[in-house]
Amino acid sequence: MFLAFWAGLQQDIKLVLLAPAVCAIFRLAFILVYGPKKSPVGEWRKWFTCFRYGFWWGMDFNAYVYLYLLVLVSLPAAFIPAYYAVGDTVRLIGVTVYLVVLYTAFMGKMIFYYHFHDTFNPTMKLGVNADKMNFVDIFFNQNYGAWILLGYIPYTWLSWQVGSCLLRLPSLPYLSLSSPWLQYGLNTVVFSASVVLFYWLRYGGTLRHRQKPEWDEVPPIVKNDMFLGKATVDDLIAFELACKSTVSEALLHTDAESLEVLRPVLSSPQMFSENLWAPFQHQTKGARIRKPKHIFFLLGESHGQAPFDAPYEYLNLMEASRRYRSQAHTVAIDNFLPAGMISQPALTSLLAGVYDAGMELNENKAFWYGNIPISLPLQLKKLGYRTEFWYGGGLNWGSLEHFVPAIGFDAWHGGPDFCPKGSPKTWLGVYDHIFLEQAAKLIQQDDTEQPVFHFLYTTSNHGPYNMPYAEYGFSAEKVMPAAPEALLKHGKMMKQMAGIWYADQALIKFVEKMQTVYPDSLFVVTGDHTTGLIPFQCGVVGRTEPNLRERVLTSFAISHPELTADMLAENTIGGHMNIMPTLFELIAPAGFTYYSIAEPLTEPIHRVVTPYCWLTHDRIGDYRDGLSQQLAVSEDLLPFERDREKFREERDAWCELTGWLVRHPELLDDAGRGKMV
Repeated sequence: MFLAFWAGLQQDIKLVLLAPAVCAIFRLAFILVYGPKKSPVGEWRKWFTCFRYGFWWGMDFNAYVYLYLLVLVSLPAAFIPAYYAVGDTVRLIGVTVYLVVLYTAFMGKMIFYYHFHDTFNPTMKLGVNADKMNFVDIFFNQNYGAWILLGYIPYTWLSWQVGSCLLRLPSLPYLSLSSPWLQYGLNTVVFSASVVLFYWLRYGGTLRHRQKPEWDEVPPIVKNDMFLGKATVDDLIAFELACKSTVSEALLHTDAESLEVLRPVLSSPQMFSENLWAPFQHQTKGARIRKPKHIFFLLGESHGQAPFDAPYEYLNLMEASRRYRSQAHTVAIDNFLPAGMISQPALTSLLAGVYDAGMELNENKAFWYGNIPISLPLQLKKLGYRTEFWYGGGLNWGSLEHFVPAIGFDAWHGGPDFCPKGSPKTWLGVYDHIFLEQAAKLIQQDDTEQPVFHFLYTTSNHGPYNMPYAEYGFSAEKVMPAAPEALLKHGKMMKQMAGIWYADQALIKFVEKMQTVYPDSLFVVTGDHTTGLIPFQCGVVGRTEPNLRERVLTSFAISHPELTADMLAENTIGGHMNIMPTLFELIAPAGFTYYSIAEPLTEPIHRVVTPYCWLTHDRIGDYRDGLSQQLAVSEDLLPFERDREKFREERDAWCELTGWLVRHPELLDDAGRGKMV
């Protein structure tokens, strides 16, 4: 029986590389047809990396060919002699069908790229509402559809023949041992190895799921080349990514339809038509504080509000931030909505000045070459600030190396580039304390007379929380002596608690260091979003699920030697988009013109509306789930109200504004009417 399995396993392995080889051929064909450079001469390393990374990333799908052969052919054939006899035919049928699928995906991508100059992306979903006969006409008359269909015949025949040749290659005999127990042991090892091989292939040459290849981790040498970066992605991978992405309804509208949706946030549609940003123009009333030479905007990964709330204060997770918030001239707002529920939309919105709304502005090529005059760094430059962006991870994440300079930063730094060589890092970036310490050194070394704005974004407060936290000062006995026993005994959860504490310590240590060096500085400390920061399953309170505010609210605190709470109008609610106008109202002279879609915190804030959530003084709502709840800190689970969606028209209008920009990339050009004068 096991001899039959061994023979079948070898037949499976012979076919394992056929699909990746076909994908590589298709990748080469794509480059030769559409690539700006048809030869690797002078770019051998870039081309090699493109094909190498594409090979392993493609295994996310291609590894299932091996699984099909193993589970549906070799295993049952080992027990059924008649099935074993036709096993190779079954193998060829399955592999050939899969190769035909690859051909279909490749031809679809070639057509898509011809029309949209991009591989599969969410735009393909727009075809649902299109004239299908128009598609047929384009397919046959513009994209040589008849030849593509005829191509299935020789392609299928060739796939079958190549597979047959591979299966005819000689196989290795199985090792026979004299001892039955040793033989059983060897059989077990071989079978286990056959299973492990699938996972090793599926995860891209590793057995660690978190190290699987993905777009964010494409090596910069390839990703910085826009075309080869796209070519790296196998066709089925690109199709899957596009299917997972959501196309905003705003991208489906005509300009006339958009203007109707935008009315709730436009004082004058006519003004908007003449100048995109005119309805969002403001003039400052006069500086409340002395203009600081240094502004530090710290965006902490998953730095949420919940650990600050009274029921969880005893866990001391935000021990350092509480120390910072206790300073006489630090003002905190405990009900603060992020601009995005995950990292990239939150970061992009904060920098761009408009809600990303899930449209991935940072990954949109138009936004790599044209800027948005409403952006935070561009407007700060009008006040004379040099603007610098610091990120603990690589700038290839989220295409920041393209988006950040386009959005208006004068300089940009990725942790792996400026931190000491060999600095320990998570899969996202260099450990926070190392990243921030090195950033502090470089900031002091490069200091000049010109005022400077530093935007710093950390990475460490993120799973899988495998850092050596004890080495960096975490001790459960000292940090959270009153924590419930169930939490202290929960090893995995305690690692997360340590990670939250560590990240906050690193963040505030940087603040306190810079306060000492530059005592006149203005600091903003907030989080990109929140996550499951409270271990409800470990008995920290008398419930096992979070209230809505604990699921969505991020942190916010701002400080300056002259700042007082009354300067922020005693506000108790706010959001990310209120930060930018607040900076201008605090430091700019009277009559300074700036652009913002949100009101400053120097004025009373009555509601905050984002593409995802809404907030008033007494309630909080989530558009994604159609839920709302009382806005209150409570040890009890507060009652939810379902299907309550306040301010929906305003929410849709903010999404529509971003959709307008995406549909009209010409507004990003210097000559566009959307440019600020």
